[in-house]
Amino acid sequence: MKQQLPGGITRQNLKLSDGRDIYYYDNKEIERSAVDKRAEKAQPGIGHLRLDQLVNEWVVVASHRQHRVFLPPKELCPLCASTKEKQTEIPDSDYEVAVFTNRAPALTSPEANWKLPQINGLDTPNPDAAGACEVVCYTSDHGTSFAKLPLSQIRAVLEAWKNRDDELSKLTYIEHVFPFENRGEEVGVTISHPHGQIYAYSFIPPRVEKMLSAAKDYLKKTGRVLLDDLVQREIKDEKRVIAQNSEWIAYVPFAARYPFEIHLSPLRSVARMSQLDEKQSEAFPAIAKEILTRLDGVFGIEMAYIASWYQSPVNVGSDCMRLHWQIVSVRRQPGKLKYLSGSESAMGAFIMDLEPEQSADQLRQVKI
Repeated sequence: MKQQLPGGITRQNLKLSDGRDIYYYDNKEIERSAVDKRAEKAQPGIGHLRLDQLVNEWVVVASHRQHRVFLPPKELCPLCASTKEKQTEIPDSDYEVAVFTNRAPALTSPEANWKLPQINGLDTPNPDAAGACEVVCYTSDHGTSFAKLPLSQIRAVLEAWKNRDDELSKLTYIEHVFPFENRGEEVGVTISHPHGQIYAYSFIPPRVEKMLSAAKDYLKKTGRVLLDDLVQREIKDEKRVIAQNSEWIAYVPFAARYPFEIHLSPLRSVARMSQLDEKQSEAFPAIAKEILTRLDGVFGIEMAYIASWYQSPVNVGSDCMRLHWQIVSVRRQPGKLKYLSGSESAMGAFIMDLEPEQSADQLRQVKI
């Protein structure tokens, strides 16, 4: 099945040998019909959720993930395109952007009529780990990175994110959709091929709960949207802004937690990724490429980072929460990482050794 998306992107849907979905996103007209020739394997069973009653937070227990692929060499990479000699997760011999259901998902489709149970202290049941986990392959080129992609390729990735956000949000058991990328072994990457993931949760994750609470309080007290006012402060202060175009602004936040932390926000704010319009989508690739290139240019090395999209949950918060991209790096110097200390890991109280204004200046000084 083909579907036309904004930006001239075509989506085509196929199935892998074990029944999982795969979606191809292409800038050019191409027929996708390659068949997954691998032997069919049974999908792993669903995990379950356990409530940590000390903080009333859900923990996903998914023991079937222990045997997933770990740092394979390029010749065994499961995210490269398939060849006659090697069949991978992507059956076609080449691709632009491909999204598929994770082979070992932490969250997966539950039985019909699944509902998250009410929290009831020690008597809270352990429901199935409902949700979805998808892999987003940015390119068939194993040796590149998001920052090095052509602008048209970045636009295809954006349209894939938007499309999956829209469709996953329609599932009755989904409460929050989270596209993200881990890049670099320093942040736990297990496959080096350029890719990200999408987790769709059946509950609102703790950090989003906290952001939602702050946004609700701010709206109630001021009648305004918190992120909109934060962006206006950055524009007024100027000294933490590192890039801007007609639709987006990138800045080091006032209270950055990491040595290098970049937030990218639409100037015309929207609650969810799927709500980005054509002007915003068209302007995204250039500034996304610029800020990641600046990040790599600070020390002249590829920086390990976690790039996370924050947005409104599916069913609440659209009046007060706004979409933005947070990119954080644990690299503080060429040979040194920021390890989370007791204060940060145990208490969640971050300590910054580098002033955000200094970090912003270093990022601005990078020659593009």
